[in-house]
Parts: sequence; structure tokens; C-alpha cells
Amino acid sequence: MSLALKTPDARSAAAATSLPDVQEKVESIIADIRTRGDQAVREYSARFDRWEPESFRLSSEQIAEIVARVPEQVIADIEFVQRQVRTFAEHQLASMREFEVETLPGVHLGQKHIPIAAAGAYVPGGRYPLLASAHMTILTAKAAGVPRVVACTPPIRGEIPDATVAAMHLAGADEIHLLGGVQAVVSMALGTESMESVDMLAGPGNAFVAEAKRQLFGEVGIDLFAGPTEVLVVADETADPFVTAVDLLSQAEHGPDSPAVLITTSQALGRQVINEIDELLLEMPTRDNAEPAWRDHGEVHVVADLDEAYALADTYASEHVQILTANPREALEKMRNYGALFLGEGTCVSYGDKVIGTNHVLPTRGAARYTGGLWVGKYLKTVTYQEVTDQAASARLGEVCGRAARVELFEGHARSGDVRAAKYADAPLPWAPGAVARS
Repeated sequence: MSLALKTPDARSAAAATSLPDVQEKVESIIADIRTRGDQAVREYSARFDRWEPESFRLSSEQIAEIVARVPEQVIADIEFVQRQVRTFAEHQLASMREFEVETLPGVHLGQKHIPIAAAGAYVPGGRYPLLASAHMTILTAKAAGVPRVVACTPPIRGEIPDATVAAMHLAGADEIHLLGGVQAVVSMALGTESMESVDMLAGPGNAFVAEAKRQLFGEVGIDLFAGPTEVLVVADETADPFVTAVDLLSQAEHGPDSPAVLITTSQALGRQVINEIDELLLEMPTRDNAEPAWRDHGEVHVVADLDEAYALADTYASEHVQILTANPREALEKMRNYGALFLGEGTCVSYGDKVIGTNHVLPTRGAARYTGGLWVGKYLKTVTYQEVTDQAASARLGEVCGRAARVELFEGHARSGDVRAAKYADAPLPWAPGAVARS
């Protein structure tokens, strides 16, 4: 049994839903760009971003000028973070084994990994220029071996986001376009006169960007159906209430609809965390997001023991789960539903977002029940191949195929098996006597 010290505000259900006209507006923009191409893209960029350059794509000379404007320390930090992301992605790639096995004499089955031909990476701008998203989407695609990565980011209040462009360039983007919002996502997905289409879209964005990806899914692949950032902390009596409060608010600042949940075995800790958050919010620069997120979507639950805490946490299937307990690695064995797990006080979700190397594009809204986040394997097609070089094995498979297919009433499938059984083992062929040359 659990005790709820704080539950979401009643308004949260309404706040969690998208604006009623988002779907209709996005559908209209997609249809317009599908019909009018670059002309429509230019009009939407002018309307939404007040940005209408001669070309949205940056030339190599422009990129060099922009990167040169970025302070050396920022470049050094970008390079440090990208080394972490690249290293982890390369280890992921190394874990994916190609193989070929002989399952029967002369029956060879294999698996190989083929990078997709082109990926599109959307790096958000607006209030928060999420240059870390460049590392996660572009660099991971290049580590997978994707030959062409197109990257889009919007101008910010009419200005070029220098650090974001530098991150995109250093991550290995083959094309960089200063283009934002739905018009960027649709351009990458469908292609226009000035941009070739891609095979997959990745990267976070606002409700309109997320809806555009949802509507385009099928014509192109996507990384995830993204929702508001989520954080859930499991804590026992050993946790520091101040650190816990800071970590909850670190994710609540993403937006006013970002859930922040604490599940603890200590009622005293739960009450202290609530008090700490109330104090921290008074002077928090991002209070306009963090305060409504905590008010409308914040929760604190007290449970009897850690087993109950882990079980309750699994029902949330949260994007980020942070473990602040005496034995944090226990969660690796006890939990199954999370986008990413952060173990112990020395680790925090912000490390995953910004610097540590694991990918921060993660499942939200309960999707962690059935999927993990973006990783190097997402940019690879794992395909199979088959070869039968032994005639006796082919004949045996043909006989079984004929029987199995006829159970399902697939006569054409059955006959493909029959002809091999007939050709390689002189099996009868009653539906076409004498039609197959014997070997």
C-alpha cells in the first residue's frame, strides 16, 4: 500500500493533451509542401521563423565562419561530449553480430546489418537550443555508417545559433539547413526541389514537430513518438532531499507538462523534498516551466519497501528513472520498464541529457513498456539471407513446404516446394506431370 503525499493537479489531464487544432494544421502544412515544395517551405519559414534566406542550406564556407565564431571552450566541450556519445555508439555497434549458420546440410541462413541510405536529424531551437540533440541524432547515425545525414535547426529570433551549427558540423552532418518546425520535418521526409528526401527522421521537437513525424510515419521511419520529458526518482531514507529536489526540477524545467514523480520508502524524505522544491522554485530562472510542471504533474508516493517502489515505478514506464538508494544497482535486477536508468547519487538525468554518452532520445508516455530509446541499431536494417546448396535438403524442405502451404490453402506456395522435391528427389508432381526436367 502506498501513501500519496502529492498527486497531480486536476488540471493536468487537460494540460497533457495537444491543442485540438495541431493535427489539422500539420496535415494542412504537409499537404501544401507536398504540392508546392520549396515555395511553400519558404512561406512557412517566413511566417513562423521570420527567416527567408536565399538558401536554407549552409555552404561549407558559411559553416566554417560560424564555427570560427564559437568560443574555444564551447568547441572543446562539444568535442568532449561527442567523444562520449561516439564511444558508446561504437560499442553498441560492436555488440551487433552478423552471422551465417548451416541449419541443415547445405542450408545456409545469415544475418547482416545495412545502414539506411539517408537520415534526417531535427535539432530544436526556440527557447532552448538543444545542441545536445545534434550529438544524439547525427553522430549516432554516422557511427552506424549512414552515408548521408541531413540536419535541420531553426534560427533563434532571426539569428544563427552558432553553437548548434558547430555541434551539427562536428557530429558529421552532410547537409545543414537553417530551417525549423513542421516545414523542416516535411522537407526532409518528402524532399523538395532543393532537398532530397531521407529514409528516417530523428530528433525531438514541439507538439507540431511530433505530430508531423506521426503523420509522416510510414512514408519514412521515425525514431520515437515523442511526448513531454518525464522523470521518476526511486529513493530510500539514505537519499539527500535537497539533491532529490534539484534533480526532479532539472527535468520539470523542460516544459509545463513534464511529469516529475518521487517514489520513496521514507515519508519524512518525501515531505522534505516537497518543501525543498517549494523553496527552490522561488528563485529558479526556469520557474515558468518548472512550477506548473510540478504543480500539475508532480507526484510523491510513500511505499512500504523498495520492492513495492520498483513495482510501482514499473507501472509508470518513465522516460528517465533515477535510483537514489543505498544499493542502486539492485534496480537493474528489479525493474523492467524505463527509457534509461540512472544509478546512485553520483549520476543524474542531466548527465544523460548533456554529457555522459548514452542517447537521450528516449520513450515517453508509457512506451518504455515495449521499446528502448534511439540507438545505433535504429539506423541499421537487420536483414536476413538464405541459400540452399544441397539438393537433398532442398527436396526435403520442398516436401514440407508443400504440405504446410496446403494446410493454409496457399496452392502457389505449395507448388514452389513441389517442383524442388520433384526435380531433386523425383517426387511425384500430379498437378504438372512431365513438366519438370529431372537432374
